[in-house]
Order: sequence, then structure tokens, then C-alpha cells
Amino acid sequence: MQLRIQTLKHQREFIQSTNRHTALIGGFGSGKSYVGVAKTIIKKIMMPKVDVAYYLPTYGLINDVAFPKFIEQLVKCEIPFSINRSENIIKTSFGNILLRNMSDPDRIIGYEVGYSLIDETDSLPKDKMADVFMKIIGRNRSVLPKGMINQTDVVGTPEGFKWLHEFFIKNSTENKLVIKAKTYDNPFLPEGYVDTLRETYTDSQVNAYLNGEFVNLNSASVYSSYNRKAHRTDVTPLSNEMLYVGLDFNITNMNAVIHVKRNNRLYAVGEIAGCYNTQSMCESLKENYKGHSITINPDASGEARSTSGASDFSILRQNGFTVNANRKNPNVSERVNSVNLAFEKDRYYVNDKLCPVYSESLENQSYKNGIPDKKTGFDHITEAAGYCVIKNLYNRSSNVV
Repeated sequence: MQLRIQTLKHQREFIQSTNRHTALIGGFGSGKSYVGVAKTIIKKIMMPKVDVAYYLPTYGLINDVAFPKFIEQLVKCEIPFSINRSENIIKTSFGNILLRNMSDPDRIIGYEVGYSLIDETDSLPKDKMADVFMKIIGRNRSVLPKGMINQTDVVGTPEGFKWLHEFFIKNSTENKLVIKAKTYDNPFLPEGYVDTLRETYTDSQVNAYLNGEFVNLNSASVYSSYNRKAHRTDVTPLSNEMLYVGLDFNITNMNAVIHVKRNNRLYAVGEIAGCYNTQSMCESLKENYKGHSITINPDASGEARSTSGASDFSILRQNGFTVNANRKNPNVSERVNSVNLAFEKDRYYVNDKLCPVYSESLENQSYKNGIPDKKTGFDHITEAAGYCVIKNLYNRSSNVV
């Protein structure tokens, strides 16, 4: 049969590789997941009686990313298929494609495949990914047609010197092939996409997230660009001034950071920490900021979730607030990068007298295993502010109103 899969040079190299382990390492938007799905489908056709597997870090990504991408390409290739979402299996006329998440290594059991594709390995801590990989290659043991080998391939964007670097670069062997791709190698991206990312990222992040290079992204402090003295302001809200509120939903520990926007700069001028639920947050905002029009930039999960019955977004609207949110949350690194860049470019200031918890959290939130440590308690209020910064200074993603 003839497959209708349009590919770029680095994607063709990835599909054609016969190494036991091939990694396509590239920047955001370089077509990694697209070709990972394509190669998985091709392997399924080449091995009609053998299952293949596609792995992602979480179940949410399987539902939001993997299923739509597989459906799109299977339809284009005119391959009959059906979906079993309860078991995360795509059944084709050539056999099964198993979709598996890597959040719990102990659950990677009970099946055998002849080909495995792992997407975004560096989203996991290095030690956990090493454990997951051992479980995955243990499943990759189906007997294949003569001349074929059991391949386990990887696509991903580097996040510093984590598992991807250790396995493919530090411990390279003749069985491992690395193919590099840059974001701007993909001519099909929306106009201005690369320029927008460059405006957001620092030099190190450009090298990692656009050029697909391994660079040091870690520092002791998550918000390393924040300097209390340099970024201190005495700005307070003027009478009837529009307020922009970053909001993080949590049961019994909701947090908000209140901002004003002036001359293309954002000023944090107040905070509400540790609210019990969405309604109590609404009452606190109305009591403390009477006479102000308030636009809330919240955690995108609030459209569907609830901390007190109705959806969090509906409660905000019922209390008279405008909701301006992304349809999906930006990833953690993008949100952190945006806040740091805003400080670096002198576009973001904090009234530390009115925002004592937020100021302390900016100074104290640290990394653990390459990701912001959530066990310290400093993450909730900084995440709240991050939603407001990325929405109002960088206007990222489409709105939900």
C-alpha cells in the first residue's frame, strides 16, 4: 500500500533508521511527535501480526495528543481502524497500536510488542525515566520477521542534561543514532511562531527549546531573574483601575496575585493566599477591591473542574468577573521562562509590602531533579502569577471567555 505521509529531511532519516535505538532530538514544533506517530504506523504495517507501542509521560497526553495524531494520520493513509479508549488501544486492519503512559513504571507489564516509540522522555526525572526505559525494553520482545530487529526509538526536546543526554550522548554506542532538528527546520509552522518563542526565551532556552541542544537549564532558584530590590515597586491600584488576577485553583489552598498593567508593564499589587474554595476567593476579591473591574487569568483546568460544586470558571463569572484563560495551560517551563524574562526585560515589578507571600515564594522556590519542587509549598502562588504574566505580557494561546 502507498502511505500519504509528508516528511522533512530529518523526519525521513528518523523513519529510515534501522539502529536499535534512534533519537530525534529537536526544538518545539520541529515535527518530532508527528514523525513518531508516522514511524509507529509504518512499523505496524511492516509487522501485521505483532503489536507496537507508543509511550507518553501521562494519560492526559495520550488523550490530548496521541489519539488525535494517530487518528489524523490513519485517516489520511486510508487505514481502517477502531479505538478502545478504556484500554488505550487503536485496532487497525494490520493489528494493534498500544498507547501507554509512563507515570507509573510498575504498570508497564502484561503485554509484548515488536516496536516501541517514546515521546518526551525528559518530561520525567532522570532516574524515573531510566526505570521506565528498562521496563519498556523488557516489553519489546515479540519475535519479528527475519531481518528485522526490535527497535525502541525516542523523540523529544532536551531539558538540560537528563536521561536523553545520558543515554544517547554520554553513553553513546554504535547501536544508538541521534538525529537533530531545529524548530525553524519546519516550514509549516504559523507565521511568527519562532519569533514569538525567541521573545519569550533566554539564550539558554533558545538553544534548548528552538535548537534542540543540550544546555544547562538548572539553577538553585526557579525564578533566578527576580531581585527583590531591583524589582520592587510602590505602585498601588488607582481608583476604579482595571485589575488582572492570576489564579491557581486548589481545594483549601487557592492563591491569587493581583496586578495592574501600565505602559506595557505589569505590577503585582496584591495577593490572596490560602483561600478555601472558589466562592471564598470571589468574596475576598470583591471585598478587598471594591469599585474595580477585574479580569481573571486562571489555571485552565477551572473550565472543567470544581472546588465547590459548579465549575470554577462558572463561579467566577457568576460573581461578575471576566475570565480570560488559555484553553490549555502553558507547560511549566514556558510559564517559568516568561516570568523570568519579564523580570530581565524590566517589564514586571512586585510590591513586596503588599505581596509578602509571593515575594518570598519567588525567592525560595527551587528546582528538584530539574523541575520546580512542589513539596515546599512555594509553587501555588507563583503558578497563579505566571498565568497572568504569560497572558498579559505575551498574549499566549486562544481565549476562553
